[in-house]
Amino acid sequence: MRVGELARRAGVTVRALRYYEKLGLVVPSRLVNGYRDYDEAAERQVEEIRALTRLGLSVEETRPFVECLACGHTVGDDCPASLAVYRRAIDDLSARISALAQRRDSLAAHLEAAAGRAMPSFAAAGAAGAGQVPGERPPGDGASADHLSGMWMPPLDLKATDGSVVRLDALGPGRTVVYVYPLTGCPGVDLPEGWNAIPGARGCTAEAYGFRDHHAELQAAGAGRVYGLSSQASDYQRELADRLRLPFAMLSDQALALRGALGLPVFAAGGLTLYQRLTMIVSAGVVEQVFYPVPAPDRHAAEVLSWLRSHPPRSVPPRGRSGR
Repeated sequence: MRVGELARRAGVTVRALRYYEKLGLVVPSRLVNGYRDYDEAAERQVEEIRALTRLGLSVEETRPFVECLACGHTVGDDCPASLAVYRRAIDDLSARISALAQRRDSLAAHLEAAAGRAMPSFAAAGAAGAGQVPGERPPGDGASADHLSGMWMPPLDLKATDGSVVRLDALGPGRTVVYVYPLTGCPGVDLPEGWNAIPGARGCTAEAYGFRDHHAELQAAGAGRVYGLSSQASDYQRELADRLRLPFAMLSDQALALRGALGLPVFAAGGLTLYQRLTMIVSAGVVEQVFYPVPAPDRHAAEVLSWLRSHPPRSVPPRGRSGR
């Protein structure tokens, strides 16, 4: 067939066919009058090149596939050299995805920091927090967390970002880490007014990074489950879980039911009532250990990991014999 007919049948331009010929991928025979003549195999080769370039391969990278067809194979990826191209392309994409994800996370962290700096001062929080250092508990309702150790988790059902419903008094055997945080920022959505000035409020995203990066180590140290918990809506939390690629679910307690059941400390900001930052280690339904306040959110996961490693699991008293 002539070059124009092949171009029409294969859905490419004549210029593209000339380029393939120049690279030695599709080589026509010559008629006595000098015209190029393409056979049916050439059409199959052009279709292979077109399909592979749609997948993101360069024209040059299609060479092993075209040569595989020329050797008599019915498909271009029957040959080892073709499989090697697949592997290299996948490795390259994986590296680029990782680099882009790191760039996205870095930009998100800069956005959160910049949004915090841009907030006007929160006068009430500034007055209440005078003399406090970053990481101290924010001004709140005066509640503490000293009473939590030994309490049974309440029979509350909370929606999780993975679509499940988690019942707090049935977390399962072994230890569960539940880290409670005020709220996390979302790209394009402002934090409460004066967030940056509230002692202990900032650092939720950094804390999530820590539990993500230490997740496998926490499991190896005996934490069968890790959950983040806040009063934000589950859809809002899911954006964070997807953006940070969290390997654990976040729990939504919009009604602040856990505050009523366990007396967790809260504070007000921007018209919202938010949980103060703390972490509970729950073993067989009982609060075994409490971390409060949390002075360094970005290093808190490592702190929890260190505690787990230095405190082997112990037996839990039968229900009804705690301080609840």
